Amino acid sequence: MLGDSLSAAHNIPVESGWVHLLGDRLAKMEPPWSVVNASISGETSLSGRNRLPALLAKVHPAVLVIELGANDGLRGLPLAPLQDNLAAMIDAGRQAGAKVLLLGIELPVNYGPQYRDGLRAVYADLARDKQAALVPFLLDGVALKPELMQEDGLHPVASAEPQVLENVWKGLQPLLH
Repeated sequence: MLGDSLSAAHNIPVESGWVHLLGDRLAKMEPPWSVVNASISGETSLSGRNRLPALLAKVHPAVLVIELGANDGLRGLPLAPLQDNLAAMIDAGRQAGAKVLLLGIELPVNYGPQYRDGLRAVYADLARDKQAALVPFLLDGVALKPELMQEDGLHPVASAEPQVLENVWKGLQPLLH
């Protein structure tokens, strides 16, 4: 799992985070799977791209889940480098023998429709062009419910993490066979 604060259990107990909950679920499967959470709060697509080769060499994952781009978007960074970084990570994961799941993110409306639509298109286009699995919006069913979000309006509360896991599970489960 390569992600940012949304996957690093920002401001909630680690055991409440969706990645930890995923690890619990996968450990009960036959055969059991394990999760390596290499998520770092504040991670951008470029820093994730730079860290990924060493992680792939160390972990040798069967499935690579990429949840990056939110910090690029929140900083208003150009979308072309984001797309290039995500594409390179997908390619690197595949070259290492991993199936790839891309987790998309949405931005608040104040970023404007052009940028928001462009960000959505980055994930959709990459999933189509690279034939990667895609969850279009990690926080679907969570982000627009204030009671499920922390005060910053960006990160889910602990009680919302099971819903985030279910969003991811829809894209991940088919890759586990």
